[in-house]
Amino acid sequence: MSFSVLHHNHHVAPLSSSSSSIFAQKTFTALRTQVVSVAPKKAAGVCKCVATSPTEQTAYKTKVSRNGNIAKLQAGYLFPEIGRRKAAHMLKYPDAQVISLGIGDTTEPIPEVITSAMAKRALGLSTVEGYSGYGAEQGEKQLRAKLASTFYANLGIEEDDIFVSDGAKSDISRLQVLFGSNVTMAVQDPSYPAYVDSSVIIGQTGEYQKDIEKFGNIEYMKCTPENDFFPDLSKVSRTDIIFFCSPNNPTGSAASREQLAKLVKFAKDNGSIIIYDSAYAMYVSGDTPKSIFEIPGAKEVAIETASFSKYAGFTGVRLGWTVVPKELKYSDGFPVAKDFNRIVCTGFNGASNIAQAGGLACLSPEGLQAMHEVVGFYKENTKIIVDTFTSLGFTVYGGIHAPYVWVHFPGRSSWDVFSEILEKTHVVTTPGSGFGPAGEGFVRVSAFGHRDNVLEACRRFKELYK
Repeated sequence: MSFSVLHHNHHVAPLSSSSSSIFAQKTFTALRTQVVSVAPKKAAGVCKCVATSPTEQTAYKTKVSRNGNIAKLQAGYLFPEIGRRKAAHMLKYPDAQVISLGIGDTTEPIPEVITSAMAKRALGLSTVEGYSGYGAEQGEKQLRAKLASTFYANLGIEEDDIFVSDGAKSDISRLQVLFGSNVTMAVQDPSYPAYVDSSVIIGQTGEYQKDIEKFGNIEYMKCTPENDFFPDLSKVSRTDIIFFCSPNNPTGSAASREQLAKLVKFAKDNGSIIIYDSAYAMYVSGDTPKSIFEIPGAKEVAIETASFSKYAGFTGVRLGWTVVPKELKYSDGFPVAKDFNRIVCTGFNGASNIAQAGGLACLSPEGLQAMHEVVGFYKENTKIIVDTFTSLGFTVYGGIHAPYVWVHFPGRSSWDVFSEILEKTHVVTTPGSGFGPAGEGFVRVSAFGHRDNVLEACRRFKELYK
């Protein structure tokens, strides 16, 4: 037990150590849950008890148990963890110019043809004629129709198959709620962490197995350079749900028409449902499919989720969509779309009307041209990064149909390489192992950045690895 010593100019004799001890015991009895602290006694000082707030040890606790599924998660979500390490680095090197090529966040301004439409809609809310409150949970009819005609023309997708949302990431979790905890799931390895983490949270998985760095009851479909980043489906066990992202985050690879035809056939043969993440489809060039629905029969086995985030810079605006074809049925014949509609109506009041005005502007001829220019800018960044690492002798993947460059560091830990690059160049990347065990030995470099920052980061890479 100790005391705080406050010094005054009063002539009072200081307490002896034995007096202090007796006084402390009496004080503790009187205060019970309060704590007193003391600094070392100084000459001519007066010892005075100062009560402090109760310690955390006596804090109130409810009788509600923690969700055991969330407790299974091994660490913080990947990108906040990278943000934490970046913040710690900036504290260590306050004068450093830190360049972020880690999290896939857009950096270039939203084209004015799009922001002006949002501004007009926002100002209209200040008028009687322009005001609107709750809208349709599934999205505004005009936007749904425009999405169908722009991205799914001649593919048999209609406006009532499309659900407008606040982004693909949100819809991934809504789809998990839709299918529940009793389904089994497969995921590309490596892949976007939200698929696995949401599966763990919803209760689909077993415990984390540290020796193999995988969760039980998840089928990890290995996608590596050896199999052209497409899983050997003959070695994949049947699951109810198959998460598949193309172009892939993080590897930057895009599945060919032949590969996707194999995936659709695999799903049909097994009675599975594919959740196809096409968030980077606008980066695709040539004959590579932009939508799973380009594959015959896909409407019977697939859901597609997409977003304006990486096309129009809507990472903060938040607007996406999910396609659930009416042909997609459960084992009892009930339409999946009807249940998804119920999930949307129960847990969501619809995307922002201002954001939807922006989405409609994105799909105008001028908006589409502006988005293609933004995408083209990031693809130029990608080429600069690819050329840099290639010139340094690294083996590089991706970077053609996606804004990500997948750099191989054979025999090295991804987190060690991440730390080395951050420490020696002040550039933030993303460790490949954060996307799954098959990502070990790789680092993802994002092309989302201002041109000057990308050029400077590449100059630093050349200094480090020359």
